[in-house]
Amino acid sequence: MILEVAILNVKAGLSADFEKAFSEAQKIISTREGYISHQLKKCIEEADKYILLVNWKTLEAHTEGFRGSAAYQDWKKLLHHFYEPFPTVEHYTEVG
Repeated sequence: MILEVAILNVKAGLSADFEKAFSEAQKIISTREGYISHQLKKCIEEADKYILLVNWKTLEAHTEGFRGSAAYQDWKKLLHHFYEPFPTVEHYTEVG
């Protein structure tokens, strides 16, 4: 299993709109091949900051399957205009 981690800095004052858009976007990601689960968490210390954690069966399920799909274009339209700066996405695996 691979954990995708993205720190999402939403443009000031747009958190409510982002959360509404994310409620739609999560329907897109949750239907993708290789998707396991996700969590979106809001930062307590910094307004308009979130962390997105997505569990995938394989790295390729995310990087090729999801990002290479037409569904990803819909995801982008819903969410990418909220970010400043654009998030860095990293992938993690189990230790041991």
